[in-house]
Amino acid sequence: MKKTFFLFRLFFLLLSLLGSLLIWYVAQDWSLWLVLVVGMGIASLVILTDALLEGFSLRGLSAITFGLAIGALIAYFLENSPLFEPLKYDPDLAQMLFLVRLALYVISMYLATVVALRGKDEFNLVIPYVRFNPQNIESQLVVVDTSALIDGRIAAICESKWMGHALLIPRFVLNELQGIADSSDTIRKEKGRKGLDVLNRLRQMKHVDLRIHESDVERAEAVDAKLVFLAEAMKAKLLTTDYNLAKMAEFHGVEWLNITSLVKALNQEVSIGTRVSLELVRAGKDAGQAIGYLPDGSMVVVNGGRAQVGHEVRVEVDSVVPSSGGKMVFATYRANAMDE
Repeated sequence: MKKTFFLFRLFFLLLSLLGSLLIWYVAQDWSLWLVLVVGMGIASLVILTDALLEGFSLRGLSAITFGLAIGALIAYFLENSPLFEPLKYDPDLAQMLFLVRLALYVISMYLATVVALRGKDEFNLVIPYVRFNPQNIESQLVVVDTSALIDGRIAAICESKWMGHALLIPRFVLNELQGIADSSDTIRKEKGRKGLDVLNRLRQMKHVDLRIHESDVERAEAVDAKLVFLAEAMKAKLLTTDYNLAKMAEFHGVEWLNITSLVKALNQEVSIGTRVSLELVRAGKDAGQAIGYLPDGSMVVVNGGRAQVGHEVRVEVDSVVPSSGGKMVFATYRANAMDE
């Protein structure tokens, strides 16, 4: 993207140079160097303005346009109101009338623009950028919160190409994540860095539609309230592992995606006779036994598997016993059953 902007700006400079030469050719009484300095100076000023506006969203631009238009309309009605009728017929006050009208336009347009910018998240003039309508875009939006990035499983889900939504990460979530990574607390710092690593992994996935949302929700102070308001305004779903935030979203009618529920749904149901693959991590208490774990964390005691500790093997379930931590599975390893 940066290379594209660079080439476009270079092309604009070349056009400005050609335009300056054309002006000098038409008006030959002008100095060539003066025309080039003025023309290229204006072009450089335009590119500088472009660089300063980097990160300025189309929603902000639409808010400014709306504010200027409304302000000009208000000033026009005031200018043509009976308040200025006595001044129009006095030639001595013509200059004063012009200055009053100019001030009226400037003040009205300024105030209307400021109001529009402060409420830019609440009006939907530019539909694709202010209120996303699911049937008018290619993919549905999912607002990602800090807890989902720190959790990290979203990266593995996206790598598997099961995520069919566009991931929308608000700027205030990135700021919160950066603040956690810069924390003096070691545990919080590790969580923050993990979240940033997950974000970088998502950026590197070309098949993932990752978008950074620049606008902020000024009227909401808490990040959770901002997330719910943003998801509700954009008709998006919310991806989070924070249970309290999820319940708040449900209260406001925002659908949320539960990664934990997805993982549980993907776990293989084990019963007597089921064959599962797992890694044996250590030896068991009894002779010949080894211990492994299912993806949901259930412990599996494997008879005849001690020699395979450290390897991934395929075992057959003999029994499933409920326990306080969930369930305990007993299985048997058979070397000749690896390829079955």
